[in-house]
Amino acid sequence: MNQGVSTSTDKIIVDKSRSHRNKAVSKTVRANRERLQSGPSNGAGFDKEMLALYVASVLQGAAAMPILLMMIAAGGLYLTENVQIVGWLIVALVIHALGLLAAQRARRKDLTPEAVVYWRRRFLAVQGLMGIVWALFLLQDCQSCVPRDFGLYKGVALLVALAATAIATILLRYALIVTFAPCVALLTGTAIMAGRGDLVALAIVLSTSLAFLVYMTTRMRRANIQILSVQAEKDDLIAELEVAKSMSDEARRRAEEANLAKSRFLASMSHELRTPLNAILGFSEVMFTEVMGPLNNPTYKEYTGDIHRSGKHLLDLINEILDLSRIEAGRYDLNEEAILLAEITEDCIGMVQLRARTKSITITEQFEQGMPAVWVDEKAMRQVTLNLLSNAVKFTPQGGQISVKVGWTAGGGQYLSIKDDGPGIPEEEIPVVLSAFGQGSIAIKSAEQGTGLGLPIVQAILAKHDGEFILRSKLREGTEVIAILPARRVLQTVPAVQETAAVARRRKSFA
Repeated sequence: MNQGVSTSTDKIIVDKSRSHRNKAVSKTVRANRERLQSGPSNGAGFDKEMLALYVASVLQGAAAMPILLMMIAAGGLYLTENVQIVGWLIVALVIHALGLLAAQRARRKDLTPEAVVYWRRRFLAVQGLMGIVWALFLLQDCQSCVPRDFGLYKGVALLVALAATAIATILLRYALIVTFAPCVALLTGTAIMAGRGDLVALAIVLSTSLAFLVYMTTRMRRANIQILSVQAEKDDLIAELEVAKSMSDEARRRAEEANLAKSRFLASMSHELRTPLNAILGFSEVMFTEVMGPLNNPTYKEYTGDIHRSGKHLLDLINEILDLSRIEAGRYDLNEEAILLAEITEDCIGMVQLRARTKSITITEQFEQGMPAVWVDEKAMRQVTLNLLSNAVKFTPQGGQISVKVGWTAGGGQYLSIKDDGPGIPEEEIPVVLSAFGQGSIAIKSAEQGTGLGLPIVQAILAKHDGEFILRSKLREGTEVIAILPARRVLQTVPAVQETAAVARRRKSFA
């Protein structure tokens, strides 16, 4: 069966043509959630970030290593007075330049997982070449100086170079071992072959320093990975929140569109719904009263009465739904005029008086005298008063009492209060009663069936008048409802202008 997609917002409640838009969003949310739940247990998930940080640090500290190399070469040249160390300096600078060139090329490339492995190997190769350079520095000899002094200088220089390399290559795994393992191996072998105590001590110090720095750089690398992990989790959380917010906004927008479409539909269906119901009510009443002649079968007469009562109940329900829908759709226009709140209340009491008498309910009135008129929609205020009085009569038990008051508020407005001694409403059920189609549990059991739209309509009409609705109730102690109109709706009376004597016309003098 082919489902056509309509473009009318008045008929679409759920637009199925937009369902595919949320698939990619939902997939992103699931991927982020799985990554957050699993979490990287090692640095494998951050190799790209670690390599990018290493490249950035190499380029930022490009001048640090050449300065260190030149200082070490200058000290060696001063002690040995041998120009061979200048050649060593040139080789070291060339290898360092190769590392900088590789870092610049890596920065311009897209670091895919395969590229990360490739560039890490190249950087480790450069560090291996630099390790050979330091091994050549260790092989430098001095004929004109004391060997012990020159050996001490080489040891100090290697320790400084070891510390500097550890700082520079902290983000590149195994770089420190690749760089200085040849030096440690060469120095250890030389010390064993020569049997010199100073070389043995230097080898022990250098190997111990290398092991300590490898341990420290490993710890620091793990700390950096943890920082990257926390940053990634934060970014994923932010992304998921943004995606969830976009989904929530889309769902809210679609719900608002559906609610508006419902309200527009119901508001535009007033004539189509009421016309057949009026025909049903009219014809059933004619048949029930036997205007056109008697019904031979008494059961048919009973059926016509049931049809009339059911149609009236359905018409009341439709009228309330349409009134509430027009208000929600913004199509409930007020026809405001000056009226007296006490007079409207008195008229509405007369309308419900017959129903109250059938239940032996007493309605007492307490109106303040001399109250000015209010600027409201008379039909709307009659509907508010009738809804509140009908509820009071409906929920008041046999022989009960209803108190109706009209008076001033503390802020200069006017209020209508209706209090009954019915079953009351539990405090936790008050929000339910104030919602559309909501009814309290005790009220449902003890009163006749209703639609649950009376109070929402009252609230909406008072809101259109900038007023307020208050419901106070306690279980088995009755209910009081108060409709309040603001002070700006009260028309202030202007005192009568007193007549004054006419001023005599003065004659002009030409003297």
